[in-house]
This record gives sequence, C-alpha cells and structure tokens, in this order.
Amino acid sequence: MATVQATKQTQLTMVQALQSALVEEMERDEDVVILGEDIGPRGGVFLITEGLIDKFGADRVIDTPLAEAGIIGAAVGMAMYGLKPIAEIQFIDFIFPGFDLLVSEAAKIRYRSAGQFGVPMVIRSPYGGGVRGGSYHSQSPESYFVATPGLKVVVPSNPYDAKGLLIASVRDPDPVVFMEPKKIYRAIKSDVPAGTYEVPLGKAALTREGKHVSIITYGAMVHVALEAADAMAKEGVEVEVLDLRTLQPYDTDAIMHTIAKTGHVVLLQEAPRIGGYTGEIAAFIAENGVEYLEGPIVRVAGWDTAFPYALEKAYMPNAQRVIRGIKKTLNF
Repeated sequence: MATVQATKQTQLTMVQALQSALVEEMERDEDVVILGEDIGPRGGVFLITEGLIDKFGADRVIDTPLAEAGIIGAAVGMAMYGLKPIAEIQFIDFIFPGFDLLVSEAAKIRYRSAGQFGVPMVIRSPYGGGVRGGSYHSQSPESYFVATPGLKVVVPSNPYDAKGLLIASVRDPDPVVFMEPKKIYRAIKSDVPAGTYEVPLGKAALTREGKHVSIITYGAMVHVALEAADAMAKEGVEVEVLDLRTLQPYDTDAIMHTIAKTGHVVLLQEAPRIGGYTGEIAAFIAENGVEYLEGPIVRVAGWDTAFPYALEKAYMPNAQRVIRGIKKTLNF
C-alpha cells in the first residue's frame, strides 16, 4: 500500500474523489488513458471527467462512439500492448454489448497466453438505483462479473475509499470492474487526502463495531445498514457493519471474524435476491462458519423483478427491511 504523499485533508464528494484519482494517475503515468462516451468536452454524464481533455489532450482522453463493444475491445488491445486504459461505460446497464469482450477476452488473456500478456485495464461504470433512472439505468449486475474468473470487482461506498480503490485498480496488473454507486455520487462527503494513496483490493472495512449482529454489505447499501444500526441502537442492539469494498476477491478473514464475534448475520444487497452476490457470502459462511451462528443467515435484497421506475423506493432495500432481517435472526 502506497504511503500518502500529503496529509492535507479536503472534504470531497465521490465524484470529486474519483476525478482526483484519475488526474493523479494520469499525471503519474503517461501510459494511463481514459476512453468512453461523452467523456471529453462534455465531461461524462456525471461530470467525473470534466476538464480532463483540456489538461491531458484528446490523445489520452478519448471520446468514443456509442459502442460499448468497441470501447471494451479497444481497451483490451491497449492493455495488451502496454497502455493502462480506464474505460468508462456510461451506465453499467449498457455494458452487455461489450460483455463478451470482457468475460471471454479480458478475463482470460493472462491464462490463455501462459502469462505472456496481461490486461491492466479498468472498466468504470455507475450502477444501481436511487436517481429515478428506470429499468435501463438502475441495474446492479455485479454477480455476472464476480462469477468470471480473471476479473476483479470493486465497489466503493464513500469518497475516501473511492479514490484509494480506483488508484489501486489502475495499478493492478489484471482487469478490474469498478462499480460506482451513483446514488451517493454527490450525496455524501468525507475527508480525502490531497496526495496519492491506495486502498488495497481484497480488504474489507469495519464501518461500525457491534456485538449482537453483523450486517455484511457494500456500495450504497452501507449507508442503509448504518441507518438500520442507528435505529437498533435505540433498542439496545449493537450492530456491526462490514463493508466488503472488493467483491472479488472478497475478504474471508474479515467475514469470519465478524460472524464469530456476533453469531448473527444479515447480508444486504441492492440487486435481486435470486442469483445475487450475497448468496455466495451466505454459502461461504455456511460452509466455513456455521458453528458460530446462533440464528439463520438472513438476506435482504432487491425484488426479483426488472427495476421499476414508478416504484423505485419500494424496490430498493431500506432500513425498515434491514431491521426486520435483524430481528428475524436475533429472535430465532
């Protein structure tokens, strides 16, 4: 893990923290390039790349056609031949035209070439609901990528982690799918150091300590978990919240530590329940830590439907649903 070059702290949103990471990595390494739809003069839909084309030029900030297969395919080729591309997919719902290039090529080239080629690339993309985007701008498809060996999957929950995780992802020798919870792009601020630093991939963060029940989650749902924990504290229940940060590889030691401590666990995700990512965490706990459990593993998730527009708030997990899950496992 790199040391922070400066100790000055600034309150930033996630958008600002991500832009800071991009600028610092592009200044540090001229092989880092970014590409995607409208990322040039427009600065991207959420303005994360605003001003970068003026700073680094059109050769390193590449406005692409609306062609996700082309974006990901070009990034794979760039990475194989020495560049470090950061490809932005405007919304992760649009990634599927390029899905084959990502899971069949980027994820496998190191293996199929016996290590002769690596693919040091990052796919950045906003995901999830909370901005009234409807069915085509609100999905949470992380389980597709986690199920593909060769890909790393990262989901920050706050500005500090967003900057450090993105820098670590850019410096990683393998492809990283970097999923950004757009609901909290500008909704929260946190202290972010002015200098360069890394948050290591594969390490969870203990966001809140407790002794009665653990919530294991990631992304925007971390803040839902903390809201539920505040409510349960008024009833004398101390809730521990573990932010996974990296979904693949995930931090097995941190998971085992928290369930051994509390004996009760609620797994929280925004994606639909069936086939969802937390099913993997539930299986891991059942296989490796069942002796610690004093109640059932409870999952709180989105519903098994397409993401609705008019009923967005009813679809997305909230603190009340998490509280019901907490009481279910505690009252077993």
